[in-house]
Amino acid sequence: MHLLKLCVGAESVEDHQRWIDGRLAVRRASGQALELCHTTRMVPRLADEVLDGGSLYWVTKGQIQSRQVIIDIRPFTDDEGIGRCQLVLAPELILTRPQPRRPFQGWRYLKPGDAPADLVSNEDDDSEMPHAMRADLVALGLL
Repeated sequence: MHLLKLCVGAESVEDHQRWIDGRLAVRRASGQALELCHTTRMVPRLADEVLDGGSLYWVTKGQIQSRQVIIDIRPFTDDEGIGRCQLVLAPELILTRPQPRRPFQGWRYLKPGDAPADLVSNEDDDSEMPHAMRADLVALGLL
């Protein structure tokens, strides 16, 4: 089982990767553990299934375009007594075939059969096409 979430604030997958790299650089410079956490309010009830090979798929500009492997799920209570959850993510952003998605709040479960395939470098495909161009062509129904 996977999770699906909007990537708010990023203009592109490349912008999202720059944000990840910057976050890791700050942690490295301050001597903190090099782990990437995304905090959310709800704890997945299907945490065991998600931890069994699940990823967080990111919707950027109306399309699923990337994912990060979920390493751990850590429920906690914040300073105000509100229950929250840290999704510990692998630092690598894996590009996926673009798949349109409407806006939503929070996160959603994404069944493995509904998840878009990863982009794989292959001489017979269009994987060398810039990701933004691919996303535009998918939005137009041309890919």
